[in-house]
Amino acid sequence: MSIEVRVPTLGESVTEATVATWFKKPGDAVAVDEMLCELETDKVTVEVPSPAAGVMGEIVAAEGETVGVDALLATIAAGEGAAPAPAAAPSPAPAAAPAASGGSVDVMVPTLGESVTEATVSTWFKQVGDSVAQDEMLCELETDKVSVEVPAPTAGVLAEIVAPEGTTVDATAKLAVISGAAAGAAPAPSAPAAAPAAGTGDGGGKDVANAPSAEKAMAEAGLSADQVTGSGRDGRIMKEDVANAVAAAATAPAPAAAAPAPASPAPRAPVAAEDAGREERVRMTRLRQTIAKRLKDAQNTAAILTTYNEVDMTEVMALRSQYKDQFEKKHGVRLGFMSFFTKACCHALKEVPEVNAEIDGTDIVYKNFVHMGVAAGTPQGLVVPVIRDADSMSFAEIEKAIAEKGRRARDGKLSMAEMQGGTFTISNGGVYGSLMSSPILNPPQSGILGMHKIQDRPMVINGEIKIRPMMYLALSYDHRIVDGKGAVTFLVRVKEALEDPRRLLMDL
Repeated sequence: MSIEVRVPTLGESVTEATVATWFKKPGDAVAVDEMLCELETDKVTVEVPSPAAGVMGEIVAAEGETVGVDALLATIAAGEGAAPAPAAAPSPAPAAAPAASGGSVDVMVPTLGESVTEATVSTWFKQVGDSVAQDEMLCELETDKVSVEVPAPTAGVLAEIVAPEGTTVDATAKLAVISGAAAGAAPAPSAPAAAPAAGTGDGGGKDVANAPSAEKAMAEAGLSADQVTGSGRDGRIMKEDVANAVAAAATAPAPAAAAPAPASPAPRAPVAAEDAGREERVRMTRLRQTIAKRLKDAQNTAAILTTYNEVDMTEVMALRSQYKDQFEKKHGVRLGFMSFFTKACCHALKEVPEVNAEIDGTDIVYKNFVHMGVAAGTPQGLVVPVIRDADSMSFAEIEKAIAEKGRRARDGKLSMAEMQGGTFTISNGGVYGSLMSSPILNPPQSGILGMHKIQDRPMVINGEIKIRPMMYLALSYDHRIVDGKGAVTFLVRVKEALEDPRRLLMDL
């Protein structure tokens, strides 16, 4: 029986793709969900798994061809064609059959979250042949937003690792196979041994050879491979990388045309020989790449302007000092400054709603609620968990939510849903000792408040010089939607609420 391999759904607004690489050749044995080829779109790279076990038949769409959604890529001869693969197993083949039929469990990629279609296998905690307990962590996946741990769906022996470290997998891919008994796992290690052999036979450049469409684009643009920075797996150059290099060359200053060297996208100057051996090159994580891209996109898209003010923290610090013990005893959480700032911002956003709005095309979307993003630094990078409906929360509820989100952020346990939907963000650089900074917007939001270090400074109070605990505040806002008057008014209202917290109770 012949089974067709077709182009999968490529994503919203994507109608075609280019066949970048075939991992299998006609006549090769293939297993269910084993990767057959890689498709390249103008947005993402998609791996196509085998829908069934069998033998690779005809390859209809060769490397470099452009195909549409649901187009025929290849055929697989199933049934008897697949029989030789089990027969090639060592003498204990009869023991492998029960494991395959009843004792094997596939480990699949878990739900990654809304809009996340792929992840990279960053770390395997277990090796082939290791015993695993149910819910024991097998591996860690890294997406462009969060890290996801994959637990074992059942107890048994790790028989096969389908996706090794560094592999990019889609949301429905198989990661590994767990055998329910030790006997069933014994022949399994021979399977992964065969897989690398097939991979190397397929051409050792599978992970390093550039995409055919990229080679064609470089030839048309007159670029060499060393002039293009690859973003694919193991530095592989993709079609969009060539487009980016061409765009970078086109936007380079005119005087640079006389000297070809500055037009090259290579970011580094030559390194002295005595320094090269003391450097360490580490590939950016997907999270760090996404942070870099989003921050730069924010600067390129929004008309970011920052306005500053300073707040006297005397009253807030006195109130906190007076009630912190009773507060912690009753609510089981410490009373910090973040709840005061969150309340003050929610209060100010009611008066200046455009700071809590966003631009959608030619429309302004006003939010009649406040989902407060709280920027948190983690070992993996900056994340912004969201406290939903913060405007309707009490001080205790806000402090509990911030403590929980911060703990989950540090542990890498935040879900996608917990970082989506924010309408305004607070960033506290003061915890690191920052005296003043200009925060960058978190798109599509139109405002972000920067808190800073509290420092004693001499201030003139009623004609007298007194030492007061002062903090600089910075509001970065999108000038396309927020005027200077609105931004200054917002910051003044935050200042007033913090210098006299009773205004929050009186709704003034």
